[in-house]
Amino acid sequence: MDFKGKVAVVTGAANGIGRATSAAFARHGAKVVLVDRDEAGVRAAAGAIVQQGGDALHVRADVTRSADVKSYVGAALAKYGRIDAFFNNAGIEGKFSPIAEYDEDLFDQVIGINVKGVFLGLRHVLPVMLKQGSGAIVNTASVAGLVGTPGIAPYVASKHAVIGLTKAVSGEVARQGVRINAICPGPVDTRMIHSLEEQINPGDPDSVGARYKGSIPLGRYATVDEIANMVLFLSSDLASAITGAQYVVDGGRTATGGAVTGAALKR
Repeated sequence: MDFKGKVAVVTGAANGIGRATSAAFARHGAKVVLVDRDEAGVRAAAGAIVQQGGDALHVRADVTRSADVKSYVGAALAKYGRIDAFFNNAGIEGKFSPIAEYDEDLFDQVIGINVKGVFLGLRHVLPVMLKQGSGAIVNTASVAGLVGTPGIAPYVASKHAVIGLTKAVSGEVARQGVRINAICPGPVDTRMIHSLEEQINPGDPDSVGARYKGSIPLGRYATVDEIANMVLFLSSDLASAITGAQYVVDGGRTATGGAVTGAALKR
């Protein structure tokens, strides 16, 4: 887990999993490029790393825009000269709603950020790693990419797509020194899960959280640091023979068939 002399790029770095993983990369010696469309948030996240003695650069970017993605890749190369690890993480949950009532513009936004954003990250970071002859990429999927959860169908579809991209593209570049894997977090104690709790039952979101946690063998949500640990492992030389895989970090929820449907959460 030694990243001294290495450069890591993290999208969705202003908050939650992205911010925690950026900090973890820095603690393990990496120079970190933090990317997010929330300029104030990503600046603060990078500043916190620098205050702790780390080396970090922040870039404001919309991951659905090719020019912005080229910009953050260019900024990383201009300052650090290479990209060794890429956490392709930016994503949104969308709205809890039956598909028959789902807003079309919001559907496009979910697919745009969660799928096109991952594609554009791969499209513009891979040439750098292929030229180097080395690199590790981790895409953020979800347990929603493995099972269906009624009420968040566009999110589920987007995360299935991320796993498909991971599997297909990993085979294209494996013999050129680049590894690509996906992580599949279950519910994590971040804004995203609490937003869904609030949408499902605005009058009593805590009851939704209790039901979710009741379906998890560990009895709790994962922490952002636990997800960051998996990202760093897959980005490190410890995972040198691992590519094209998806790693579940969900406290045992999918292993025991504990997925809770939207209808059950409303009861």
